[in-house]
Amino acid sequence: MQAKAREVYVPPVLQDLRAGTAELHIALEKRLPFFSDALDTQAFVQLMQAYYGFYLPLESALLRSAAIPADFDLPPRLKAPTLRTDLHALGVSAEALQGLPQCEQLPVIDSSAACLGVLYVLEGATLGGQILRREISARLGLEADNGAAFLDIYGAATGRRWRDFIEYLGNRPISADERTAVVTAAQTTFSCFERWLESREVLA
Repeated sequence: MQAKAREVYVPPVLQDLRAGTAELHIALEKRLPFFSDALDTQAFVQLMQAYYGFYLPLESALLRSAAIPADFDLPPRLKAPTLRTDLHALGVSAEALQGLPQCEQLPVIDSSAACLGVLYVLEGATLGGQILRREISARLGLEADNGAAFLDIYGAATGRRWRDFIEYLGNRPISADERTAVVTAAQTTFSCFERWLESREVLA
């Protein structure tokens, strides 16, 4: 008798997030220029400047919101400081960094559910960075020590930290309304990010 495949339990909030963001995720991924033949070091710097202009104000908004759940440790998951270090390594001066445009059209973070929706997108992007890291290393010779640490921000712990986040999300008691708020915040994060990158003219 054939053994039945073990069913993996997927929390409802994660099912909703996957279903609610799949289309937006795929659409944005297709437009990101990491695999474009036109991507050289200069274009990569412009792309990372645009990323910085989104991550810095968004992470600042998360910290200011007072919506981060009390038992969630956000500081070790902030990405803007690493982007700043990368841009310095790529030759962007502190003064130029200070003057970079920052996104003003950000998701509304008015609850812990919204906070978690935003984090779902940011943490998921970190997981995807592993594939991009190999491409940028092979094509531009950039590694964690000379301008591409952002793409490998958690290093060997990437998979574990993603699983930790998903486990945290799945173990939280979340009502149906809160699930909707989580998904809406994730969708808005994708939309705001794509519009911002488009405005900076860095998308393919």
